[in-house]
Amino acid sequence: MRLSILIYIAVMALTTYLVRMIPVTAFRKKITSRFARSFFYYIPYAVLAAMTFPAIFYSTGSLLSAAVGLAVAMVLAWKSCSLIVVSLAASLAAFLVSLLPF
Repeated sequence: MRLSILIYIAVMALTTYLVRMIPVTAFRKKITSRFARSFFYYIPYAVLAAMTFPAIFYSTGSLLSAAVGLAVAMVLAWKSCSLIVVSLAASLAAFLVSLLPF
C-alpha cells in the first residue's frame, strides 16, 4: 500500500510540474495578440467562478438559503466591503434563512 501512495504522489507531482512548465517553455516571446492577452487575463476569473458558484448553491441544504447568502455577498462586495465582512455576513444570512420554518 505504501508503494501505491508513493506512485500517486509522484504522478501528481509530475502533472503539477508539467502544467506549470509547458506554458513557460511554449511561450518564450511576449504575446502580442490582443485576443490572446485578454483571454489569458480573464481565465483565472472564469475558472474561479466556475468552481465557486456550484459550490455556493450546493453548500446548504436549501436552495433558498444559498441564494440569500449569495445575494448578501454580492451586495456587500458591490459596496466594497472587506472579504471577511462579506463572507461572515453571507454565512450568517444563509444560516438565519435556514432556521426559518418552510
